[in-house]
Amino acid sequence: MTAPIFDAHFHIVDPRFPLIALEDAPPESYTSADYRHAIEGLGFAGGTIISGSFQAFDQEYLVAALAELGPRYVGVTQIPQSMLDHEILRLNEGGVRAVRYDLRRNPTEGLARIESFAKRLHKLCGWHVEIYADLSKFAADELAILARLPKLAIDYLGFNEPSLGHVVELARNGAKVKAAGFGRALLDPIRAMEKIAAASPDALMFGSDLPATRARRPFEPADLALIESALGAELARKALYQTALEFYRPAASQSAA
Repeated sequence: MTAPIFDAHFHIVDPRFPLIALEDAPPESYTSADYRHAIEGLGFAGGTIISGSFQAFDQEYLVAALAELGPRYVGVTQIPQSMLDHEILRLNEGGVRAVRYDLRRNPTEGLARIESFAKRLHKLCGWHVEIYADLSKFAADELAILARLPKLAIDYLGFNEPSLGHVVELARNGAKVKAAGFGRALLDPIRAMEKIAAASPDALMFGSDLPATRARRPFEPADLALIESALGAELARKALYQTALEFYRPAASQSAA
C-alpha cells in the first residue's frame, strides 16, 4: 500500500447543522471524529470534504468540520451564484477550494450559467468546479461547455460505463477524475482507471467516498491496493496523493496522518 494518501472525496454529516432529505430520510450522522476513526492507521495525510446534496447551501457544517480536521483538509461546497465576492473569499480563507454541482439529480442546472460562474470563481480565488453527472445523457454542446471550464473534477470515475468515453476525453483535455465510490459507480473501476490514466497520467485522484451514503458498499482498505494494482506504483502514488495535493492546495500538508 502506498503512503501517504490524500483523500480527495469524503463527506461529513453533522446533525448539529441543517440536513435535507433526498430519496428517503436525511443520512445518518458521520462526524469528523467518525472519519478519523475510519481512516486510522491507513496513512491518510489530508483530504477534501465534499458537500452533499443533503447539505444544500449550508456552510456552517463545512466551516466547523474544516476547523476540526485542520489545515491539511479542504472543502468543496455548494453556493448560490448570487453569493458576493467577499463571502466567497472568506470561504476560501477557511479552506474551501471548489463548488460542486449534482447534475445527476439536478440535470436542468444551466451549464451556461455554471460556465460563467466557474470563470468568476477561478479568476477570484482559483476555485474549480466538481460535478456528479451521467455524462452519457449530455449533448455535444453541453460536453463542450465542460471542456471549456477553467478547472474541472468529475466524481466517481464518471459513474457509469456509457459515460466513460466522455470522461476519458475530458481527462485528456485536463479534467481531474475521482477514483472514488467503487461501491457506487456502475462500471468496472480497474478498466476505467486504466483508460483514464492512459489518456492523462495526472488525471486520477483517490477518494474514499466515506461514509458511502446509499452506496452498495462503503470504502474498504483493499480499494487502495486495487488502485496500485491497476496503475502501478508510480501512477498510484500520483493518484493516491500528489495529484490531489497539488490540485486542492491545502494550507498545510504532512507525510502522515
